[in-house]
Amino acid sequence: MAFKDYFKFNKDKTTFIFVGGKGGVGKTSVSSATALWLAEQGKKTLIVSTDPAHSLADSLEVPIGSYPREIKTNLFAVEIDPDEAMAQKQAQLEAQKAANPNDGGLLGMDFLSDQLDMASASPGADEAAAFEMFMAVMNSDEYDVVVFDTAPTGHTLRLLSFPEVMDSWVGKLMMLKTKLGGATNALKKIMPFMDAVDDPQTSEDLKRTKEEIDKAKAVLSDPDRTTFKMVVIPEEMSIYESERALEALGKYDITVDSVVVNQVMPDIADCDFCHSRHKLQQKRLALIDQKFQDQHIAEVPLFKDEVKGQEKLLKLAHILYDDADNDEVVQEAIQL
Repeated sequence: MAFKDYFKFNKDKTTFIFVGGKGGVGKTSVSSATALWLAEQGKKTLIVSTDPAHSLADSLEVPIGSYPREIKTNLFAVEIDPDEAMAQKQAQLEAQKAANPNDGGLLGMDFLSDQLDMASASPGADEAAAFEMFMAVMNSDEYDVVVFDTAPTGHTLRLLSFPEVMDSWVGKLMMLKTKLGGATNALKKIMPFMDAVDDPQTSEDLKRTKEEIDKAKAVLSDPDRTTFKMVVIPEEMSIYESERALEALGKYDITVDSVVVNQVMPDIADCDFCHSRHKLQQKRLALIDQKFQDQHIAEVPLFKDEVKGQEKLLKLAHILYDDADNDEVVQEAIQL
């Protein structure tokens, strides 16, 4: 199969593509090129940057904010801002507190507000905001395809583990509520806030949250709707980190269908340095073939300049998805 044939689209259902890998391997270039190519094919596409150190706007050379905006025909982009996401949550809570002043206090709105304050400064705030964005686009089916330009591997694995963590957390709350059962009546005499635990609305909210999490897990583990494309460069550290990431993704039942090998050197006869690098990379390419036998492997040649701007990114996309030649390699005009 050609590399482009690995895309799967579902009528009236959004397809999700995660692009990940070690820091510095070219994830943003590959994800931006992929999104541009999909938009060019007539697919309504959203590209989402989940990396706290956003470079999507720099790559596409257009301003991108914390809300999806159209940057060209069929292509929308957003850079997730966890501070903005938490501020929205705080505003919603403040509105609820104003509408229901008696629901505050310990284990009530004030408690939740304090928890959000702590969460906004926690190491997982970026992943939480990214997962919320995933949930929102998963349920809307507004786009044909959503491409996630992810953070380096560790962040991404935390993001993709969120459904499991949330499922465990909500499950424990539901179990606690069931175990407390009639005991809450006695506790309410000395702890009035236990009304919140015994509130049928609380049970309904937990049940609804559990259903949403189960739905997200099902979508993430459905190879017809969600796939992961690993970007590597022909260097040992990148290869071994990606191999470990592949094993971790398998634990969450996420399908890694392809590996994009970026920055592949041509063999230039009159350049000793280039020839040496080419020989070393050929060994690493053989290692990649060995390590990722179950994935489709596609190569992207080294460009002589930075791959940024939509024209350059589309050139990369056509090499990757349409088997176009890189004329820079043909001309042997590589600058080192």
